[in-house]
Amino acid sequence: MILFISSILFSILIAIVILFQAALAVGIPWGEYAMGGKYPGKLPVPMRVACLIQIVILAFLAVIVLSQAGSILPGWSGFANVAIWFVVAFSVLSTILNLITRSVWERRIWAPVAVLMLITSLIVAIG
Repeated sequence: MILFISSILFSILIAIVILFQAALAVGIPWGEYAMGGKYPGKLPVPMRVACLIQIVILAFLAVIVLSQAGSILPGWSGFANVAIWFVVAFSVLSTILNLITRSVWERRIWAPVAVLMLITSLIVAIG
């Protein structure tokens, strides 16, 4: 049950991040809350394209976590057994970057999300 709950919580958190990235990609002026706050306001076009790429990557991470927890794609269990550790590593990196960013808002908003994603992905990986 803990694996299922952790995988669902991870997926909810990553869905929030995906929605945020989608908002940035369509031009919502929230640049100060992302990428170290380097681009306050609307992101430049290359960064908006990067947001679209991040959306694909984040969705794939959610699929891996849900697969490892046994919620979806049972045929992926062999792949998910290995790939879950990449999700954990991604979550570690995300946590570190969100904790050391110069953007106060990024630290306040996204660091806690990253920490929770790290904890939930680790629970699924160990479970």
